[in-house]
Amino acid sequence: MKKKISLLLCVLVMALSFVGCSEEKVSKTTRETLEQSAEVFIGSFSQMADEDLESFKTVSDFQLDYIMMSNYLPVTGENFLAIINSWQAAEAECGEYVSHGDYEVTAKNDGYEVSTEAEYEVRKATILFVFDEKMNVESMDVSAKFSMGEVLTKAGLNTLLGMGTVFVVLIFLAFLISLMKYIPVLMSFFDKKEKKAEVKEAAQTVAVDDTVEMTDDLELIAVITAAIAAGEGTSTDGFVVRSIRRRTSNNW
Repeated sequence: MKKKISLLLCVLVMALSFVGCSEEKVSKTTRETLEQSAEVFIGSFSQMADEDLESFKTVSDFQLDYIMMSNYLPVTGENFLAIINSWQAAEAECGEYVSHGDYEVTAKNDGYEVSTEAEYEVRKATILFVFDEKMNVESMDVSAKFSMGEVLTKAGLNTLLGMGTVFVVLIFLAFLISLMKYIPVLMSFFDKKEKKAEVKEAAQTVAVDDTVEMTDDLELIAVITAAIAAGEGTSTDGFVVRSIRRRTSNNW
């Protein structure tokens, strides 16, 4: 048992020693340089109006990089525009910037992080700067701190929105399903309409056929009357055809 406790204590001592070494990596000079860089960005942005910040977005990439170099700002033009967007988004969410506290510098494997607690008009937030190994600014992020009531309110609204959307879709599907019973009625209605159209077309065809047949009979009567009159040597005025009947056999 004593050996296990001694082993656990050794592990804790080693872990604490590694933590102490990682914190010692940030020298006093490095810490001051990083804090001054962060202070320059926060101080400059807090004193600029939105019009001044927007003016940087109209400058070309080459001109913006030249401005950063001429003012000894350790940041590229592209990253500088990203930082401006983060600053504007933070003020839109948290209100106008008021002040900030002390900086906390942390060494990472590929650079450094500098954070501070900031006070805005609406709520507090954490401002985090990320530097590379050469202490050039890569990004800035502002994380707003919401109260428990705001978090619960947002969660409730998201839940209501999600459930409301689901219920609306289900109600719409139920309405569509309820209309399915009218489909057979509509189909029978269109079927009857099509049948009426077919019957009407058939009747018109029969009427045309009867007219054609009657025309053929009149022509036949005229021919027979003319033949009889020629055979008798008289005119067709004295002949009256009562009817024409077809013989069952073809023998004359």
